[in-house]
Amino acid sequence: MTGTVSALWRHPVKGFTPEAVTQATLSEGAFFPFDRLFALEVGPSGFDPEAPRTISKMKFAVLARFAAVARLRTQYDEDRAVLTVSDGGETVEFALDTGAGQQALARHVEGVLAVNEDYDPVVQPLNLLAAPELTDAFRFTDSGKGFVSFLNLNSLRDVSARIGGPALDPLRLRANIWVEDWSAFEDHRWVGRTLRIGDDGPELEVLKPIVRCVATHVNPTTAERDIDLCTALWDNYGHRDCGIYARIVKGGDVSPGDAIHLVA
Repeated sequence: MTGTVSALWRHPVKGFTPEAVTQATLSEGAFFPFDRLFALEVGPSGFDPEAPRTISKMKFAVLARFAAVARLRTQYDEDRAVLTVSDGGETVEFALDTGAGQQALARHVEGVLAVNEDYDPVVQPLNLLAAPELTDAFRFTDSGKGFVSFLNLNSLRDVSARIGGPALDPLRLRANIWVEDWSAFEDHRWVGRTLRIGDDGPELEVLKPIVRCVATHVNPTTAERDIDLCTALWDNYGHRDCGIYARIVKGGDVSPGDAIHLVA
């Protein structure tokens, strides 16, 4: 039951490029650091920064709605509050702490979507939303329980083997912590149990398996919908789950190579 942290990922803008990190400090009751801080709403989403709540992913510019989002390569510099966006040969920086920078980013992404999707920027303008400042109690996650997400890499390998073809890229599933050495799907049985990272590191309570959606159908390299992972999960396992959500109950640092123990 002992696993090994294979990689750590954050997703500063909901739906956009995963960013690998070499170390993360997890805080009790908080989300994975710098994960889902921002989101681009498609027309008015109903989001209220004074009373933030989880909203359907389909209200945002995400892979589940627009596969072309994967064409954009993004990198967030939290020290400067700057998002760098590349699309082919063009690279542009946007200051996300200014209204002008936020509007410029929205217009830039609208241009990409208008060319590649059935999208009308006049009817459905984008608007950048930011998680409320000075709090780590809300992020633009798909689930209210999405504090930290784990992906059991052997589960994905098992799916790949059953459906044939090339191995599925774990980046499709947009998890924070990739784990080696767990048996396929065994983590789904651990709801209510506690995971400890390292000998005396952070501890997390397993909350629920992650129900997958059509975002996983998009190839993160080609930006094309090239596989129906939801149907593959259902046909082979009788559910559409892959990975788990967990809540941080004790803070600490985590790095690739750390052992993950299921607490007795």
